[in-house]
Amino acid sequence: MKILTDIHMHTVASNHAYSTVHDYWSFSIDRGLQLFGLSDHAPDMPDGAHAWHFGNRKVLPRIYKNVAMLRGIEANIQPPGGGIDIPHNMLPYLDYVIASLHEPVFPPSSDRKANTTAVINTISSGKCQVLGHLGNPNYPIFYEEVVRAAKDNNVVIEINNSSFTHSRPGSKPNCVKLMELTEKLNWKVSFSSDSHSAFTVGEFATSIEVAKSIGFPESKIVNATAKRFLSFLAEHGKPVASELNEWSKQFSE
Repeated sequence: MKILTDIHMHTVASNHAYSTVHDYWSFSIDRGLQLFGLSDHAPDMPDGAHAWHFGNRKVLPRIYKNVAMLRGIEANIQPPGGGIDIPHNMLPYLDYVIASLHEPVFPPSSDRKANTTAVINTISSGKCQVLGHLGNPNYPIFYEEVVRAAKDNNVVIEINNSSFTHSRPGSKPNCVKLMELTEKLNWKVSFSSDSHSAFTVGEFATSIEVAKSIGFPESKIVNATAKRFLSFLAEHGKPVASELNEWSKQFSE
């Protein structure tokens, strides 16, 4: 199993991360990735990037040394009822949105029903394409309800490699359950490194190991290849899918 794109990473625009755009490009080239996506934190995080940061990424090239770059964001699911911290006029500048629960924005809660409602309302908003690190034990949810809602709205479930290795302790059993439910309900996931340093970009080893152990198929990983992820973005009407269409023809599905 090989994953050739990574769509969740943070640059120095998020102050608790340590690498530049150039660092990520260099490491992505060295590691044979086809495509990577910048997803700095949205403004409601205490050290989230300013809105201008996201609007001005047009100054960056789309392709460098045959590796393409996407302009994403990791948005914050809003308390108490859901939604994200992205104004409508920012959406045209974004190729995709990861929506996540973060403790500084959405206080941890053991109310499974309320957490589930907030996540499903966010899914239903039509403003996100990916749900980030849902295995976080600080936010218990009804996983099957969320996966069903995600499938109904063509939103994929992120399997976050850092949740297995060093972030959000206690996430592993929840992430495994999410993968099992996603397979059972015939839906899809994305694999991500959630890198805060370019040294880990393209790292999915533990996620791949877990996927193999439960028989989760590579065909249900939307970002396994650049072509597949761009096709997914095309389903959401994202212009970048057309913009990178010719470039992506060199790769197989």
